[in-house]
Amino acid sequence: MSLLSDISEQMQKGKSKIVKELVQQAIDEGMDAKEILEEGLLTGMNIIGEKFQNNEIFVPEVLIAARAMAAGAELLKPLLQSGEAEAHGKVCIGTIKGDLHDIGKNLVKMMMEGKGLEVIDLGADVAPERFIETAIKENCNIIAMSALLTTTMNNMGTVIKQADEAGIRDKVLIMVGGAAVTQTFCDKIGADKYTTDASSAAAAAVEYCQKAV
Repeated sequence: MSLLSDISEQMQKGKSKIVKELVQQAIDEGMDAKEILEEGLLTGMNIIGEKFQNNEIFVPEVLIAARAMAAGAELLKPLLQSGEAEAHGKVCIGTIKGDLHDIGKNLVKMMMEGKGLEVIDLGADVAPERFIETAIKENCNIIAMSALLTTTMNNMGTVIKQADEAGIRDKVLIMVGGAAVTQTFCDKIGADKYTTDASSAAAAAVEYCQKAV
């Protein structure tokens, strides 16, 4: 386990080069790619997320850590996408209009892909109608939205209204998350699922898609 702890620790420090070397070492030693991702990189990123929410670190440190995580994850991608991880559901994901924060969203995307889902990443500052258009065009099972700011999260409600108007509300699961979002807010706007972190978001998405098949 110490190798995974090292990966987590070095990633939190933003040491991209060392993270890549350690991830490669873990791969060479025959460790499972999902285990490296979840127990090494994502464990470290969850710690970074908590520290950020508690104002112990700030955006520059988060970005440096995220860059180190991306460096390590790049090596894992081909391994995660091979083997038993076949796409068994489709998700369109994005950070809601007015919000440019995408670190959390990128984490959720990576976790979902790691579990075999096909993910269409709409990026940040995504207009409500773009979520709906993509979900219809790509026949998505899930719309996943994130928000870091309390000033932008109300735009999530607009997506749900537009899904109703477009006649797809009963065909897609609408997931919400992000630092500003709570279960109470999820219930208030009529979204289907709120999760507190990337790992549980991916697990919930897979569970829904398996039932929908």
